[in-house]
Amino acid sequence: MWKFPGGLSEPGEDIGDTAVREVFEETGIKSEFKSLLSIRQQHASPGAFGKSDMYIICRLKPYSFTINFCQHECLRCEWMDLNDLIKTENTTPITSRVARLLLYGYREGFDKIDFTMEELPAVYTALFYKLYHKKLPDNYRTMTGMN
Repeated sequence: MWKFPGGLSEPGEDIGDTAVREVFEETGIKSEFKSLLSIRQQHASPGAFGKSDMYIICRLKPYSFTINFCQHECLRCEWMDLNDLIKTENTTPITSRVARLLLYGYREGFDKIDFTMEELPAVYTALFYKLYHKKLPDNYRTMTGMN
């Protein structure tokens, strides 16, 4: 069954850092977080330790293409053309859908599918949070009042 690399976040670990770490641990490929693509929410999952499960799918930029996969976590690991991944029956519904999202992004522009990350000050002094959202046009980023 083909799927994208993934795993659980460490306590206090940001979404992008988790994605980069998990991809490296499973494939040996160093990468950079680019955006959040989608979120899957599931309840009563057997592998979620009795909690609701949020599976966050990120888009990364690889720094290399040479795979050195972890044989404890993967049986096989290889790069696949998105068109081939979409067509294969040996994958999960979420992998097939994400492959379609990525193909759409390559063809039409990632601005159509990406959620960017913006760090903003929290209401608590000296703390910040990360807000993931579709990119706002510049005139809305600096808007101060309603006209």
